[in-house]
Amino acid sequence: MTTTMRAGEIAAQVGGQLAGDADLEIGGIAGLREAQPGDITFLANPKYAAWLATTRASAVLVAADFDGEAACALIRVKDPDAAFGQVATHFTPPPPAYPPGIHPSAIVAEDAEIGEEVHVGPCCVVQAGARIGPRTVLVGQVYVGHRCTLGADNFIHPHVTIREHGVLGDRVIIHSSAVIGSDGFGYSVDDKGVRTKIPQRGHVAIGDDAEVGAAVTIDRARFGCTRIGRGVKIDNLCQIAHNVVIGDHAVLVSQVGISGSSVIGRHVVLAGQAGVAGHLVVGDGVIAEGRSGITKDVPAGQVVYGFPAAPREQAARVHAHVQRLPRLKEKVRTLEQRIAELEARLQDSGSSAPG
Repeated sequence: MTTTMRAGEIAAQVGGQLAGDADLEIGGIAGLREAQPGDITFLANPKYAAWLATTRASAVLVAADFDGEAACALIRVKDPDAAFGQVATHFTPPPPAYPPGIHPSAIVAEDAEIGEEVHVGPCCVVQAGARIGPRTVLVGQVYVGHRCTLGADNFIHPHVTIREHGVLGDRVIIHSSAVIGSDGFGYSVDDKGVRTKIPQRGHVAIGDDAEVGAAVTIDRARFGCTRIGRGVKIDNLCQIAHNVVIGDHAVLVSQVGISGSSVIGRHVVLAGQAGVAGHLVVGDGVIAEGRSGITKDVPAGQVVYGFPAAPREQAARVHAHVQRLPRLKEKVRTLEQRIAELEARLQDSGSSAPG
């Protein structure tokens, strides 16, 4: 780990344009508000631009077209967020090492296949018929069920459960307390309202380079496969039901829920607390904004919002009308009063007319 870098070196590393002292020493990273002298920070969202006036950072990564000022060095880059991530590697302690081997407290079935340089940590369980690919790490207290197949270079954090017949590709990351392959929520119901469990005989398959957040639950298919595509990123506390298919490089933000048998296209973004009803198709490239409730198919490329989710412009107009309801209510009340007064006058004039 590099302890310090000069501002000029950082600018060269990230392909940025430095405005300030090239010999300025940088020794750490922090946010705009938390940064201290000697730190470098970044401004990716213009809404936080006002914080540049008060930040104590020694340098700030900003967008190439940033035309503001700050009381510190500026490094203009194409993508401040990505550049900050690149710089952070120099000021972040290396992760713990997980040397190859099986911890004495781990329980590994005799017929399980363990690849080269695999780390099986304390209290892990690897069941019969499971296969663990080369250089995969099971940190500790990981359960790998019967006949699961894990590819190469996976990193499985503590308390993860991968149920029977689960399939992971290569370079998959699964965070703590995720459950991969729990039974789908499936029951038949009789005329008395009594529910009987329907066997869930399928499995879960997760593609290469996917990342699954903490406490995520992905249900096994009733039959066939619940499939998570390549490069999919799933935030914490998401629920994916049985027989769901998620296309490559989709993103699910925290607390997203997807009901059974829905198909989510490639590069879809489901923002926080978005929900998808069952048996729907969400087309490639769709963006569902936070707390959207998708109740019908969504064509590719749309941006949707609200409940029920609608195209963004339409949903925004509906929302604007809803915000005007109190004013409209008062206007209606005023009109009702005026009508009542007019009716009273008409009655008075009618009763006073000569007979």
